[in-house]
Amino acid sequence: MAPFPMQSLGKALLVAGAVLMVIGVLLMWGNRIPLIGKLPGDIIFQRKNFTFYFPLTSLIILNLLILIVVWIIRKFTAN
Repeated sequence: MAPFPMQSLGKALLVAGAVLMVIGVLLMWGNRIPLIGKLPGDIIFQRKNFTFYFPLTSLIILNLLILIVVWIIRKFTAN
């Protein structure tokens, strides 16, 4: 008996592929999504030759969305 069944490996690869596909789409069309990076609380420092940008609020909202999606997936796939 194999320590890691092939069926589980196949499911893990499908999920990883789907996640990579979503990340790729977000990277391609990220500029077209309204409000991402322009919310109150996103930090922007601009100087003559330097710009520092840290989308704090956008990251928190994105983290909450990912948390909700993972929670829903785990709820429906729990044994």
